[in-house]
Amino acid sequence: MMTDDLSGYLRHLDALNPPVVDPICRWRIGGRVVGWLTQAAAERLRAARGLFQEHGSELILDPMLTDADGRSAALAALVDELAAEARIHPPLGEDYPVTAGERDRSLCRIDRAAASFFGIRAFGQHLNGYVRDGDRLLMWLGRRAKDRLIYPGRLDNLVAGGLPYGIDLTDNLVKECFEEAGMAETLARRAVPVGLVSYNAVGSRGYKPDVLYCYDLELPADFQPVNTDGEVEEFRLLPIEDVAELVRTTDMFKVNCNLVVMDFLLRHGQIDPATPGYTALAQRLRPMPGAAFEARCGQAEIGIG
Repeated sequence: MMTDDLSGYLRHLDALNPPVVDPICRWRIGGRVVGWLTQAAAERLRAARGLFQEHGSELILDPMLTDADGRSAALAALVDELAAEARIHPPLGEDYPVTAGERDRSLCRIDRAAASFFGIRAFGQHLNGYVRDGDRLLMWLGRRAKDRLIYPGRLDNLVAGGLPYGIDLTDNLVKECFEEAGMAETLARRAVPVGLVSYNAVGSRGYKPDVLYCYDLELPADFQPVNTDGEVEEFRLLPIEDVAELVRTTDMFKVNCNLVVMDFLLRHGQIDPATPGYTALAQRLRPMPGAAFEARCGQAEIGIG
């Protein structure tokens, strides 16, 4: 598959890494930056009964909260207040780690519904399910159910889901594979980790420095996905050329799924590396989480680690 114009791909990266024009307020735990706040969010947290302290232009979680459980409990009470004020969606009962680096170095945890309000790094897992037909590649796609809160009716990777606090990467992937595609554990465990993509998005409720762990899984020719949790209304098996064309020329995918497919296309030689813009495309799939927000704050970029 060759194209002399990569702008159709690059626009998805632009959409997920927009210029940040409004002031940003960092917040810290124990001296470490864990999130980036809009001015509206920062003003609300300043009113949070002393839970946050001002330090210059930044906010610091109460230093008297010295352990993860205490911090988590205090933040959970605040999350309930934010939901009652309709500043966030109601809590989902699924905790995400609050971390300055890797997800397994969390300083506390917070409900998934509050992740973008607090501007924390959120982690997910996306799986490319594909089939070989001779020298052809075909990819399984799902279409999100029309009752989904986020991107109803849009195309999705075969398996895609959030990565909650306290669960092993493999165990979570196995769970998501069954829920979204009815996949047996023995098959799901054959998925190959192939790296990650990331982006620094600006959402309606806050900032989203998200990290997606990516997997490839070559599926048997007779595999037929079956959704078990109501999130997917149909599946389609398409030639990889058709999938690439959908990404390049339409907005039919849930927006971050475009990046996962683009990464697959690069790794499987479906985009000519001699095409102008190829290097930029490859490099921009993995910006440092929080980089855009740190740049706006006038500081050096930071990353996972």
